[in-house]
Amino acid sequence: MDANERECLRAWLLLLRTPGLGPAGLRERLAAAGGDAGRALGQVRGEARGPARDWLERPDEARLAADLDWLAAPGHALLCCTEADFPPLLDTIPQPPAALFVAGDPGLLLRPQVAVVGARRASAAGQANSRRFARALAEAGFLVTSGLAEGIDGAAHAAALEAGQPTAAVVGTGPDLVYPRRHRELAGRIVDHGALVSEYPPGTPARADHFPRRNRIIAGLALGTLVIEAGLQSGSLITARLAAEQGREVFALPGSIHHPLASGCHQLIRDGARLVEQPAELVELLAPAARAMGAELAARLAAADRRMEAADAGSRARDPDYRRLLDALGHDPAGADELAARTSLGAAALSSMLLMLELEGRIESLPGNRYQRLPD
Repeated sequence: MDANERECLRAWLLLLRTPGLGPAGLRERLAAAGGDAGRALGQVRGEARGPARDWLERPDEARLAADLDWLAAPGHALLCCTEADFPPLLDTIPQPPAALFVAGDPGLLLRPQVAVVGARRASAAGQANSRRFARALAEAGFLVTSGLAEGIDGAAHAAALEAGQPTAAVVGTGPDLVYPRRHRELAGRIVDHGALVSEYPPGTPARADHFPRRNRIIAGLALGTLVIEAGLQSGSLITARLAAEQGREVFALPGSIHHPLASGCHQLIRDGARLVEQPAELVELLAPAARAMGAELAARLAAADRRMEAADAGSRARDPDYRRLLDALGHDPAGADELAARTSLGAAALSSMLLMLELEGRIESLPGNRYQRLPD
């Protein structure tokens, strides 16, 4: 990473670790700063009080250096809400994250996803259903997303990987830690063949309040949430409630009235969740939303490409070599050899620059390897 990129990441890390700022406050400052993290940091510094001011005046440089080293490693990334490849569905949820740390392939988070969640102490039948649904959804082209917990979550992740498909795990720790520890090997496979995601910086330990916050991201990334086995006090019901509040589909698998881990699913169905029995039902119901998401994403990325091209064109207009080449063209046609002599540019560089200027409509090529400057 070059010096400018490192400085930008440092600004982001300082902001993400500022006590009391939070995702909402950070997004507000970024909006006021036109998306520039450095400018947002200046605003926060000017307003900071108490622990926030102490942190910004005397940040833990060793911690920031470790964060930067983690991000510099292959397969590690920070997805920022100001970037075109930030998952668009997350921008629409209440209290969206400002950034996501990703170990693995961040591009997977742009795919249509289905969250598969449920009880940690799931029955053998529940885990079998989790594997069956996750495999079918993954093979149908959906990214299976869950929370790396024991039981239903772990079974869903493992089934997607066994089907040769990626999976995404959203965790309640930093991206460099694994909770529960028994899923260390599974987490490694997810990093190698999917994406492990956290809004918490590296080194952040597991805390009870992190997991409900983690659940909003699981629900927010997905077009729909499927609950397989859950008691009435299950955290999976929080994920389902958040999904419903976000306007996403909620699905629940029914079970025996004598099974306590079916009671949460039955409550969801009474509250309006869709009862499902086969994976094909989810695929059919979510396919239109997946197609619409793909079309919207393609338009978003195309617009970002156009902005980047315009920015590149502006940079070329300010580049002294491009400026010298345009000045050398003057208002009369000139040949490539003549331009090379006037500018002292090498043949390869000159050819590339002439092509870029022609594509931008600033010059036109004429017979005989000559070029004409066009009016600005």
